[in-house]
Amino acid sequence: MPKITAVGWVRVVLRGLTLATLVFGCLGILLLVRLIERPLFGVQRPWTPFITQFVCRNAFRIMGFGFSSTGTLMTERGAVVANHSSWLDIFALNARKRIYFVSKAEVANWPGIGWLARATGTVFIKRDPKEARTQKTVFEERLLAGHKLLFFPEGTSTDSTRVLPFKPTLFAAFFAPELRDKLNVQPVTVIYHAPKHQDKRFYGWWGDMDFGRHLLHVLAASRQGRVVLTYHTPVAVRDFENRKALAAYCEHVVREPMLEHIG
Repeated sequence: MPKITAVGWVRVVLRGLTLATLVFGCLGILLLVRLIERPLFGVQRPWTPFITQFVCRNAFRIMGFGFSSTGTLMTERGAVVANHSSWLDIFALNARKRIYFVSKAEVANWPGIGWLARATGTVFIKRDPKEARTQKTVFEERLLAGHKLLFFPEGTSTDSTRVLPFKPTLFAAFFAPELRDKLNVQPVTVIYHAPKHQDKRFYGWWGDMDFGRHLLHVLAASRQGRVVLTYHTPVAVRDFENRKALAAYCEHVVREPMLEHIG
């Protein structure tokens, strides 16, 4: 990434302080509301997701980031699957739809992001076969409660210009006898358009890239790019023979707009 200029550092400070005030100020409000929400509704969250959406929508405004989406949001009970390119996906996917992320357990211990993830109802999973049964039970509980769980089936983030093969493992929970005939899955394609004259991978965050450094460069950008979400037609889980068939279908649908974007 290019060196941040003096003017860029001014943008980092102004945007960063404003963004931090928004995020952590609303986090405090969310936690207070959750104190009332939890004993009254348990796993249900009728109020706090609106706070999360407010934060994510305004985060893009603070950064000067363009945001748009196409397609119809799924109203049926079920899950959402999307390609994973950046930490910005959290803001993009929460801005339009009330969802709950499924994330690797390590994220829970990340400063800042981990706190936000726990507060907003993220489901943390361990990549350990011994935990598979427990995690499947948690998925079933949340899905039956009407939560829209969002999965990143690639298993890792990319450089924002491609879609990796979808791992079918996480799709297994959808085929539990209690869920298969009740759930739908909506594929979503997330596409980032880099700022003018910047590398097309500008917003991609992958491999061993440092989060703090990447965040600083995004905040320092003189003119931001934009993100476009494409919500594809939901499909019924019962229409697929098994998890591998469903994963392959979702992968194909999500990848098509990316191929058109890259050309």
